[in-house]
Amino acid sequence: MIPVALTIAGSDSGGGAGIQADLKVFAAFDVFGTSAITAVTAQNSMGVSAIHSVPPTVVASQIEAAFADLPVASVKIGMLGNADVIDAVAETLSRHDANRIVLDPVLVATSGARLLPEEALAALVTLLLPRTLLLTPNLPEAAALTGTPLAMDETARIVQARALLAMGPKAVLIKGGHAAGPRSTDLLVDADGVTRFSAQRQGVGEIHGGGCMFSSAVAAGLARGWPLTASVSLSGVSTDGTKSA
Repeated sequence: MIPVALTIAGSDSGGGAGIQADLKVFAAFDVFGTSAITAVTAQNSMGVSAIHSVPPTVVASQIEAAFADLPVASVKIGMLGNADVIDAVAETLSRHDANRIVLDPVLVATSGARLLPEEALAALVTLLLPRTLLLTPNLPEAAALTGTPLAMDETARIVQARALLAMGPKAVLIKGGHAAGPRSTDLLVDADGVTRFSAQRQGVGEIHGGGCMFSSAVAAGLARGWPLTASVSLSGVSTDGTKSA
């Protein structure tokens, strides 16, 4: 049987991020993708020009429809848009006891457009982080969620990751894409220690959707029954892993 994953995220009319990117990644991993759209955005590689939020009841109904008909094995959460949608998503996933959840805390688009109001951060932390298996913030998102300055070195990133762990997720992966240097290093932090995944930067310039594709790749691996560390390692983003306490 083909494994099934659900993405809960916004729609990107340009196809580079959001639901469109997630479903492409699921297909690449031979995972059947289902979706619940939280917002319709007008965007392309140059930026976001309009956002229309989907009513929370409709978001919840989409999630219900997926679980009612298919054996959803993992869930990826991306753009949520507002606190009411966060509440609806958390309540619906709780009712279905979803536990293999990868949460990409989409706060600001690559172009700079705000995708989650600051006043909704508390709802995200309180309602969704305790249900999350893996939280995948980039450096600015980790800083925003912890209320601390941007982490400039690995030690500061590990401190932020452990602060995020205390908020409820089973594991935190802080992505290193916003850091400087010829290699990008992601830090996977859980109760057992720190695992580093490092890869050479590809020099493709500014693109959007990298975080969406990474988190959906991990969710696809989880849907296939892979352990969390293997799902991260085989996501195609990182090439090697080293672990320390």
